[in-house]
Amino acid sequence: MSKEYEKRIKDDDLYETVEEVFDSRTVLNVVELIRRKIIKRLAGTISSGKESRVYLGYTYDEKPVAVKIYLTSSAEFRKGILKYISGDPRFAGFSPRNTRELVYTWARKEFRNLTRLYESGVRVPKPISVYNNVLVMEFIGEDGLRYPLLVEAYKDLELEDAERVYTRILEEVEKMVCRARLVHGDLSEYNIVVTPDVDIFIIDVGQAVDVNHPNALEFLKRDLERVEEFFRIKVGLNITADSNKLIEGLMKCLGKRKVE
Repeated sequence: MSKEYEKRIKDDDLYETVEEVFDSRTVLNVVELIRRKIIKRLAGTISSGKESRVYLGYTYDEKPVAVKIYLTSSAEFRKGILKYISGDPRFAGFSPRNTRELVYTWARKEFRNLTRLYESGVRVPKPISVYNNVLVMEFIGEDGLRYPLLVEAYKDLELEDAERVYTRILEEVEKMVCRARLVHGDLSEYNIVVTPDVDIFIIDVGQAVDVNHPNALEFLKRDLERVEEFFRIKVGLNITADSNKLIEGLMKCLGKRKVE
């Protein structure tokens, strides 16, 4: 088999994997990452949503990676993410000409957030590469299967383990705010991964904002209230500290004196 024919077959396989959801330009973005030897191939879908799909990918040495591909044609996505970019000092003066440019910026924003969090010791997937609307990062799982989200795992947790997971979430939030100087902005049971050793990873950090963002405190309060409510109502934990008290301890990291 000629190399040209073999390449065409592989490209055809790639198109079959993603053509139902993504346009030809997105497929070419994936091909570019293959050309750069960042990834070798894509396998099955890990997760899917309104804004993106995450695929299991493999590197040239057959290590699994997560490949997140953002939709470039979602008007709802555009409306939802502008509030996280407007006011972020890292994107001062940014004015996207179209939805595609906005989504490309969003992918770079998630990569930058992951890098900042990972380098600050926060439990997030290790970022590997980003190209336009395609983000490659560490795969959180084993044997090609992702670890469960908190919303999927909580019913199988013993009460002691659930308490540990809740404590670990608060510890990671503190590191996010005080070390990485970021607020997640959309933290919930749907973007916290629970590992077999009862530890966690935090994912989906594209919307994370700098602590100097004008809405940082509002986002932090919402994050903590949502997590607290989940563990109190769904899991049945007796939580003694409310979110306002938790935030009081983070005030100096936010550069504020009191909860507003």
